[in-house]
Amino acid sequence: MVPFSSLGAFEPVADCSELRRLSIRGAAVTISAAALSLIFRVGGTVVLARLLTPGDFGVVTMVTTFSLLLVSVGLNGFTEAVIQSEDLDRYTASNLFWINAGAGLLLATGFAAGGSLLATFYKNTLVTNVAIGVSGTIFIQSASCIHLALLKRAMRFAAISANELVALAVYSVVSIALAIAGFGYWSLVVALIANALSLVIGAWYLCRWVPSTPRRDGKTATIIRFAAKVYGQFGVAYCQQNIDNLIVGWRFNTIELGLYKKAYDLFALSASQLTAPVNDVAFATLSRLNQDQDRFRRYLANSLGMVALIGMAASAELTLVGRHVVRLLLGAKWAKSGEIFEMFAPGIGAMLLCSAIGWIHLPLGRPGRWLRWNLIAFVLTVVLFIIALPWGSAAIAAAWSGSYWILVIPGFWYAGRPIGFGIEDFVNATWRYPAAALLAGLTTAWIIRPTSLWPTPLTTGAAVVAILSISTVLGVLYVCAVILLHWGLAPIRQLTGLLMELAPVSKRAKQASQPA
Repeated sequence: MVPFSSLGAFEPVADCSELRRLSIRGAAVTISAAALSLIFRVGGTVVLARLLTPGDFGVVTMVTTFSLLLVSVGLNGFTEAVIQSEDLDRYTASNLFWINAGAGLLLATGFAAGGSLLATFYKNTLVTNVAIGVSGTIFIQSASCIHLALLKRAMRFAAISANELVALAVYSVVSIALAIAGFGYWSLVVALIANALSLVIGAWYLCRWVPSTPRRDGKTATIIRFAAKVYGQFGVAYCQQNIDNLIVGWRFNTIELGLYKKAYDLFALSASQLTAPVNDVAFATLSRLNQDQDRFRRYLANSLGMVALIGMAASAELTLVGRHVVRLLLGAKWAKSGEIFEMFAPGIGAMLLCSAIGWIHLPLGRPGRWLRWNLIAFVLTVVLFIIALPWGSAAIAAAWSGSYWILVIPGFWYAGRPIGFGIEDFVNATWRYPAAALLAGLTTAWIIRPTSLWPTPLTTGAAVVAILSISTVLGVLYVCAVILLHWGLAPIRQLTGLLMELAPVSKRAKQASQPA
């Protein structure tokens, strides 16, 4: 893609019919890429878990907990600014590129120099060298931020997804090859650098643009202010999502952190894969209904019902089979991760609902309210972590689950006030699903507990049998409970309709390409 014309204006601008076609194609590509990404991530995790130790993952997590926040300085802020800017030209884009690259260089240098401080904080000398190695990713990825943002502005989602998948494949191949060669935690560090390089090379290949020298244009300062607000919101959310890694690494050791992080990764991966398609549909639709509050509320309630239907089922199932899943994927030496994962699992449904709070704030143009709410959520979560700390990392995982259940109703009450979406509306849309999950989960546990399927399996085959058996019993009971509480098949039909809307991509793309 050549993003700018000879006059400097942004060129890949679609008309209305083209925009619709690109949106449909983009949704299809995003879903397909998410499925492939899941395969790469799970496959890489399965292999690396057998080649490396929990301590190897733990020492790298101690560093990446901080470095990923700095890597995101441009990716979360400048990206949104480039996409939403009405009259972006190549000179403004060039200014943003050099500002972002300069910030990346300064942050990378500072992070490398601060490696010894991190080592002192964690009481682990290995952290110093890991920090120096990982610091390179901060600068490298800053060189791809604006190019990737221009591709997103042009709605080149297929190219973006392909680039990300290639980079993920590079990470998997490099990390596994070096782990087999016996490089230990360095295999993860080098793989992170290789991943960043792959993203940069792909971004520059796909977006054929070379930044010009900086110049005054009167628009850069406004864009930077916008980007700073977006990054502020991201920073608060990031701290909330990662403060547990810092606490566990500081209080315990690399082994404990490695075990905890693997459990959290499975927890977060489960959540993100479950809601990605629903998030895309909900954001796009609610943004177009923000002037019609009645339709906004109805669509929001229906969407939350679908999230609760999927999320509560996942919570019940993974609470019962979490140990078995970890045994199957990671092997026997990660057994404690299975115990930790079972503490995360009850919060998956509530976590998915909490992630939908932004569906109200952003379409209504209220990012400030969302930031204030995230600050409240951050404080509460940290307090719960501190209370749980004396009981170990499993208790911190339980505190995670508890925090989402505590926050979900107040969060929707606060977000829904501008449109009159109150606690009663939220409860009416969702209460049947946690009730069905609780009923089905308790009944399944009562049926399975006396059998040989309940204890943690000792072999891979036994884990597969246990997972399939428990999931089948739970699935049947959950569907029956949902139908009973709704006195009908309405939610099942709604979910089926949503899946059909997302699945027949070729047909819808063909229809969209026809003249209106």
